[in-house]
Amino acid sequence: RFIHEAAGMTDANGNFIPGDGDALNARIHFLPWEKNPFDHQQRNQDFCNIMLDSWPYNGHTTAQDSLYGGVPIVTRSDGDDMSSRVTTSANIVLGLDQECNARSSRHYEDLAIRLGNNRDLYHNVRNRLIQTCLQRNPMHPYWDVPRYVKNFSKGLQLAWERYRSGEMPHHIHVKEDDVTKQGTYDHVLLEHPPEGPLVLRNHHDGNAKPKSRARPVDEL
Repeated sequence: RFIHEAAGMTDANGNFIPGDGDALNARIHFLPWEKNPFDHQQRNQDFCNIMLDSWPYNGHTTAQDSLYGGVPIVTRSDGDDMSSRVTTSANIVLGLDQECNARSSRHYEDLAIRLGNNRDLYHNVRNRLIQTCLQRNPMHPYWDVPRYVKNFSKGLQLAWERYRSGEMPHHIHVKEDDVTKQGTYDHVLLEHPPEGPLVLRNHHDGNAKPKSRARPVDEL
């Protein structure tokens, strides 16, 4: 809606009259393309304070970009299917359930207004979110992709074994082994880079340029 309003006006007969674009350009930022996704996310975090999630279909990739850029997401948690509870699950794992997960449409508005009006609360939530991104040795569970891959692979193996044995489809419960439960440490990233040399750096520090798409952390 705001794009429509900023781009022009509507006359008494409901006809849209385009403007000169100045108002629209003042409200939308077109940034040059960045090859590295972490550089893209870190420069965008200060353009937005809070993301208001869509419902009943939540943000997916966009939501993850927002969270990794340090932008909290207010979402509704009263959906019945997976697509309407994606961000709810993220906020629970990130420890932001109370501040960002709403139980109704009215609660959704109340949480957004509260974060918008309470500067101390907002900074507390944002700083806690950023700290999950920066956590090392081990990584925070939400951002620990190697840990997720191990558990997901185990789930696929259980599904395959169930299929091979002729059993009917059913819920699969993956139980972490003690090694996987310890999380991922820096030495694991250094020993198994996804593509070429790995530069460890802080993704909120724009000085170093990572050489791979692995999650960057502070320089050792």
